[in-house]
Amino acid sequence: MTEPKRPSPSPSPPAPEAGVSIATVAARAGVSIATVSRVVNGVTNKASAETVRRVRAAVEELGYRPLSVGRALRRGESRLVALLAANLANPSQAAVAASAETALREAGLVMVLCDTHDRPDLQDEYLLEMRAQLARATVLLGAVASPQLAAARAAGATLLFVNRRCPDGDAPFVGIDNRAAGAEVAAFLLDRGIADPAVIHGPIASSATADRLDGFRARLAAAGVALGPERVTTEPGLDHLRIGYAATARLMALRPRPRALFCLSDLMAYGAHRRLAEMGLAVPRDVLLIGFDDNPLNDWVAPWLVSVRVPYERYGMAVVEALGAMWARRTPGPVLLPHQIVVRDAAAGLSGAA
Repeated sequence: MTEPKRPSPSPSPPAPEAGVSIATVAARAGVSIATVSRVVNGVTNKASAETVRRVRAAVEELGYRPLSVGRALRRGESRLVALLAANLANPSQAAVAASAETALREAGLVMVLCDTHDRPDLQDEYLLEMRAQLARATVLLGAVASPQLAAARAAGATLLFVNRRCPDGDAPFVGIDNRAAGAEVAAFLLDRGIADPAVIHGPIASSATADRLDGFRARLAAAGVALGPERVTTEPGLDHLRIGYAATARLMALRPRPRALFCLSDLMAYGAHRRLAEMGLAVPRDVLLIGFDDNPLNDWVAPWLVSVRVPYERYGMAVVEALGAMWARRTPGPVLLPHQIVVRDAAAGLSGAA
């Protein structure tokens, strides 16, 4: 009896550096070169779902990478998306960047991450470099006004602003309603009988900072509470921990002493907490601290902190959808994601002023 012929084993996928061609991918998927080209370039409406699946599986197995630079030159686009963050030392910005990277990768794009340190000159350097690299879009997570930003806008570059609005006019934006959030914090304090708060903030040039403060002040004013200038303070520099620490010492010298400090970032609240502890004051018994961002560390290190939660996990998909609309030559309106005030156990029973 003749033994059945066994199929020969499939060849191992070649390493990407071996120069896998589009023809090899087409042969593996059992389709034409034109079909592979359409799928890897994002044109999937001319092939069945099964064909698209086979092509993508072959691309993954073979380690195929299209010639992005040549394709970009031909089509005026690439797979590269730049994300310029103002301060990656802030856990909230790192969380937004991580969410964006995941969503962009799942959309077949590659993200390059840069930290501008909130400096216009660095932002301009990165904007110029991303143009040289044929980046398809630039996402600005905390933009500042700068000459190259103005030039890029005038040239019609694809720019998406995240967390802070465009510093020099209307432009596509993804973030939260910072003014509404500030007003809700004021209402939270008023509901608990606290009418003598103070505010610690960062650079007021940031639209997020300005909107949070404006909303907070307006809601207090509507209740007949004036927020005097001596109760709104900051410190030079970008280190939010140090801003919170130094500003707290000054605010605690006021009479009457503030019963609550609204810190416009969680890191400022951490700095404030350290200074209050050194002064022998307990949070929230003596002073209530309210932060902003509710970054992922809070559940672990700050059970005493009330904070405005920003939905980091939703930013990535919102960024991809906004970019998709812009690439389709639609102008997306502002994308406002939901926020909420998070009250942890340590502050849950607080009611009334001390």
